[in-house]
Amino acid sequence: MTFTTPPRPLDAEAFFPGLAAHRATATRLHPRAGGPTARDSHVGGPLLWPTGEPWPVCDEPHRYGGPLLAVAQLYARDVPDLAPGPDGCDLLQVFWCPFDLHGPTGYGMHVRLRWRRSAEVREVLAPQPQPGRVGFDGYVPEPCVLHPEQVTEYPYIELLTGELGERVQEWEDAQEEAAYEAEGGDEGEEAAAWPSYQSDLSVAPGWKAGGHAAWNVTGPGRMDCPGCGHAMRLLLTVDSYEWRSDSESWRPRPTGAGAGAGADANRPTGVAVGNFGKLNVFACPQDPAHPHRFSVQ
Repeated sequence: MTFTTPPRPLDAEAFFPGLAAHRATATRLHPRAGGPTARDSHVGGPLLWPTGEPWPVCDEPHRYGGPLLAVAQLYARDVPDLAPGPDGCDLLQVFWCPFDLHGPTGYGMHVRLRWRRSAEVREVLAPQPQPGRVGFDGYVPEPCVLHPEQVTEYPYIELLTGELGERVQEWEDAQEEAAYEAEGGDEGEEAAAWPSYQSDLSVAPGWKAGGHAAWNVTGPGRMDCPGCGHAMRLLLTVDSYEWRSDSESWRPRPTGAGAGAGADANRPTGVAVGNFGKLNVFACPQDPAHPHRFSVQ
């Protein structure tokens, strides 16, 4: 089975030629229920973790202190927009603590990433550690296989500056006004007939690697590398939903065997980040070994 994002409602670069300079690709992961193995890219399956290597545990100062929960792993061979790992690593593994008990507020997430060279793993650890307790069911991902698809993205609207930003914002405002008037019109036109830059043309929803980050909650923020100060790039997005009511145009079309099964489910992983938002993971483009940074939106 494959999943394909429908064509965008209009050609963004034809309307706003300046956007071409900001074009980026992202790989939508399209997780769907399945039975992944340690040799697959996946969400919620067994990791390619070598026997004899200590499993990561939460070392934050709270009462849990148990093994971290395995969230996902991505092989570079499967995900075109996965940024290169340090020292030739081709596999990214994602963990988090199953409790919101971290950071300055005492209610934040604790996420940890592990890069490795997959060819160096001979014997895979089995069984793999599982947390004895979970503070929030939304931290426990359902096992899913991935159906990667590369798409084109443009920056979050508030990051567009100068004349280009003004033109896009004016058009966006006009679209919103037209949609509002159409909703109350006698002909029963739907707001979906009026595409939005923010919802339909810029940042794809769902789990993805690379591309542009959405900043729906906090507004745009600088993500500079704590190791060298360079501006960081989006590495991975973990999203509670594959699409939302305002991003319906990104809803993928399934094809192939079993295409009808679960095709309408927009929470295949069962993961819920924050208030059903998303986790953006950033990496340093100068040195991927530098510490990652995280933002919940």
